[in-house]
Amino acid sequence: MNVSRLLISFILVMCGLVPPSSSTAQSFPAKVVRLVVPSAPGGSNDVVARAMSQPLSRAFGQPVVVENRPGANNLIGIEAVKNAPADGHAVLIGGFTFIANAALRAKPTYDPRKDFAAVAGIGQQPYLISVHPSVPVKSIKELVALARARPGELVYAINGYGTAQHLSGELLKLRARIDMKVVVFQGGAPSAVAVLGGHAGALISTIAPVIQHVSVGKLRALAVTSRERSTLLKEVPTMMEVGFADFDITGALGVFAPGATPKDAIARFSAEIVKAVALPEVSSGLLRDGYAVVPVGHVQFQEFVLAKFADVQALGKAANMRLD
Repeated sequence: MNVSRLLISFILVMCGLVPPSSSTAQSFPAKVVRLVVPSAPGGSNDVVARAMSQPLSRAFGQPVVVENRPGANNLIGIEAVKNAPADGHAVLIGGFTFIANAALRAKPTYDPRKDFAAVAGIGQQPYLISVHPSVPVKSIKELVALARARPGELVYAINGYGTAQHLSGELLKLRARIDMKVVVFQGGAPSAVAVLGGHAGALISTIAPVIQHVSVGKLRALAVTSRERSTLLKEVPTMMEVGFADFDITGALGVFAPGATPKDAIARFSAEIVKAVALPEVSSGLLRDGYAVVPVGHVQFQEFVLAKFADVQALGKAANMRLD
């Protein structure tokens, strides 16, 4: 290539008329990387993000900082990443709420299938169905029988409307053809306190915060909502084991980038996250919070997100659940 052609190629690239060479994308990351957590500091998402930030900083050769953007049922943080430059330097640490916020709204402000690209999966979390000891049941089968005998009398407590816990309860009602009332609290702790105090008969919750109550008999564990048993409560069966085929409500924690982020930047980020999650300092926090450690790359995680989005949409329609 002569000097004239080199000069023309350079001008075209600078004007944006032809794409730059792959070496440009290979420079990722070129500056500080932000891990946006759409909730307040101290939660499980925040703890995992901070544990991952150090090994990612070492791998990237750039600072990786955690930025908490709580509020509006995670929407503030989600929108911040959606509107960030699509270059991989701002990503979202998201879970079930990220999917439900879009799937359960008539007019969602984002589409996880288009506005975001899955980067990597980190872990999956089951939910626990338990009852106060005064409720005369020791299994899901007995719970269903009681609800049928006393339609509308049994009350189950959850941590928020449209959450995975809420969807678990509504799926149980649909599949078992029973009528239970739901009482919604602002957070997992208040919902657990209500059941521990006998103000509601059943609780659907994450496992780690209530496991101490199960161990001393203040709550009676009946089943978990995931396909596999929880490592924290190995003796408690899954809903599928007690006769509910394909009953699977599982929270998934993962990383998402703006939808137009270059594929090679996503692939680099994905590979480093999978490596980081395998480290004891990261995986130990996940296990402590009741997650199954399931690090997966961007292709597999994208497939998981698409399937979950469709499942939540279908269940929301069947149960007439809307967030707006």
